[in-house]
Amino acid sequence: MSELPDNPISATVDFAREGVQHGFLKLPYSRDDSAWGAVMIPLTVIQRGQGPTALLTGGNHGDEYEGPVALSKLAQGLTAGEVSGRVIIVPFMNTPAFHAGRRTSPIDKGNLNRSFPGKPDGTVTEKIADYFNRTLLPLADIVLDIHSGGRTLDFLPFAACHVLPDKHQQARCEAGMRAFNAPYSMRMLELDAGAMYDTAAERQGKVFVTTELGGGGSSSARSVAIAERGVRNLLVHAGILEGEVQTAASIMLDMPDADCFIASEHDGLLEMCRDLGDNVSKGEVIARVYDATRSGVAPVEYRAARSGLLAARHFPGLVQCGDTVAVIAEVLA
Repeated sequence: MSELPDNPISATVDFAREGVQHGFLKLPYSRDDSAWGAVMIPLTVIQRGQGPTALLTGGNHGDEYEGPVALSKLAQGLTAGEVSGRVIIVPFMNTPAFHAGRRTSPIDKGNLNRSFPGKPDGTVTEKIADYFNRTLLPLADIVLDIHSGGRTLDFLPFAACHVLPDKHQQARCEAGMRAFNAPYSMRMLELDAGAMYDTAAERQGKVFVTTELGGGGSSSARSVAIAERGVRNLLVHAGILEGEVQTAASIMLDMPDADCFIASEHDGLLEMCRDLGDNVSKGEVIARVYDATRSGVAPVEYRAARSGLLAARHFPGLVQCGDTVAVIAEVLA
């Protein structure tokens, strides 16, 4: 196999330098309004002495805000004197998508979380993915990627890990998830994991924790507080910050199979019949979809294929064929 070319992204910080540095990942991008322009991805590096490295990211999808808010506050407030090791903070990972308030990049329509391992000579989104895959992930011992539902989903606030072939690695990821200590904790099933940032990190043997902390294209005081506490808990768990992990009750959930997902097979007006956090029974009507092109037509009913807890739902009032309407998780004892 031929060797990959160098990635054109350059960092304006020195990842080996002690102290606090605020800078950018600079990706040259020639366009109509800037012939020699660049995509500037903000980042902060905080380092003191020897110790593990945490890579903290938000804005992987540009319409999810708990990560950008919590990590912007952390980058402003965390000092080198508090750290043993290194913290790399990237609040707006997919910066073009973040500035557009969109899930995907307005430049190339790229979904960063479906673009790994990336290409150094590919699209803007693929170049960002390649830089993280080949430069930043190898530096890290523990990786946290903060997500929520964006404009089209709403979630119970949970931290998550994945079922992995390496059970020792899975146990380390699960320990990180529990340390984050969101109100819910999820062993998460992904429908399309092959090109995800999660999978790229896990393939490199990293401790990887992710979240879904709300949705609807905004954040709340509660969801940001969950993110802030979780980030600090994880850094304490990793040995980078001193102190105790702040714990509260967390309900353990599982998504064991595809029956957890209810997808619409119709376009139309969505009526949710149960709310987030409700216990539902197999066969129960979870949602109805009404024909929005005419009146007097009976709605299509969507029923639960399993019993459990309603952990996620479609957010806007209109739904398209293929949209996930609801996710039902199993509550573990």
